[in-house]
Amino acid sequence: MARRTKRRTSRSPASSERDRPRRYCGLVPEPVRDFDANVHAERASLIRLSGNKWTNGTVLHYHFLNTPARWRGTEAHKNLVRDAFKQWKAVGIGLQFVEVDAAAEAEVRIGFQRDDGHWSYVGRGVLNQGTSERTMNLDKGDQFDIDTAMHEIGHTLGFPHEHQNPKSGIEWDEEKVYAELAKPPNRWSREKTFHNIIRKLDPETVEGSVWDPDSIMHYPFEAGLIRKPTKFQIQPLIPAPGLSARDKAYVKSFYPALGESDHKRLEPFRSMPLRLGPGQQADYLVEPAATREYTFSTFGTSDTVMALFEEVNGEPRFRVGDDDSGYSRNARFDAKLFAGRRYFLRVRLYWAHSVGETAVMMW
Repeated sequence: MARRTKRRTSRSPASSERDRPRRYCGLVPEPVRDFDANVHAERASLIRLSGNKWTNGTVLHYHFLNTPARWRGTEAHKNLVRDAFKQWKAVGIGLQFVEVDAAAEAEVRIGFQRDDGHWSYVGRGVLNQGTSERTMNLDKGDQFDIDTAMHEIGHTLGFPHEHQNPKSGIEWDEEKVYAELAKPPNRWSREKTFHNIIRKLDPETVEGSVWDPDSIMHYPFEAGLIRKPTKFQIQPLIPAPGLSARDKAYVKSFYPALGESDHKRLEPFRSMPLRLGPGQQADYLVEPAATREYTFSTFGTSDTVMALFEEVNGEPRFRVGDDDSGYSRNARFDAKLFAGRRYFLRVRLYWAHSVGETAVMMW
């Protein structure tokens, strides 16, 4: 996705920018999760809203792939992506981003294949890809900028395309859109254009009621591709560069900054109530007195994702997790813990039958 890198007082771009072909972000279609008949609409909506998000406090490791050679990027390409990660982190979020040398150590694996477009898997969907496969591509045949890289990282954090927000009120001139995207450099099929532009997102996957045309997750569009709002029939829709105010508020709502004081101490055989609203998270410090196998479990009628991290060289590393959302059970797992080491347990709530009726315990 090509975006502006300099602000202008006018929303009309210079002719050279206006006439430059844009390569857009083409997301890989992923299966839509279905639920059993006993999962009512509100519960399913809350699961879909938060289900692809990471537990806050996760360290996302990223790696630049060098093999095969077609995936290799220049140092300038890599520095641009490094700066894009820094821009997201500078918002003050609880996620951390760490570059690693081995693909097998990375959740996020980035390639720069020419003529493959810009794309990323969304949120925790990256975990479903093989450790030698890309989870993101930035097309080195395109003069992409930092906003393009920030857009793809936004998908990795779990955020969809803002121009597909069903609350935007956008009415497309669909045949013009199909014709435009069939041209170089995109050369998209009608199916790909529908999936990435025309298709409206399920309202259950979109939070809030405000459309943000300046979002980093919004494409720019030339005049005439949008019928409504009518002003875009005669002027282009060009998001301002960088993260918008709403982007910053939205990412912090899922990933607020975490400090040591935000972690309650979790002791064996002591039930800790989860007084959480949908999308909120509880964080616990675990310092076992004995080396042995421990069981962790949530209790109550709820949907949660629970993850355990071990501190290794000052960095929390994921050990084990469970997601019980949409099932008639609780999140639960066993893990061997070692005395003298520090662990962090994180529990994000999707939905609960009643506030205050859920809890977590280790024994």
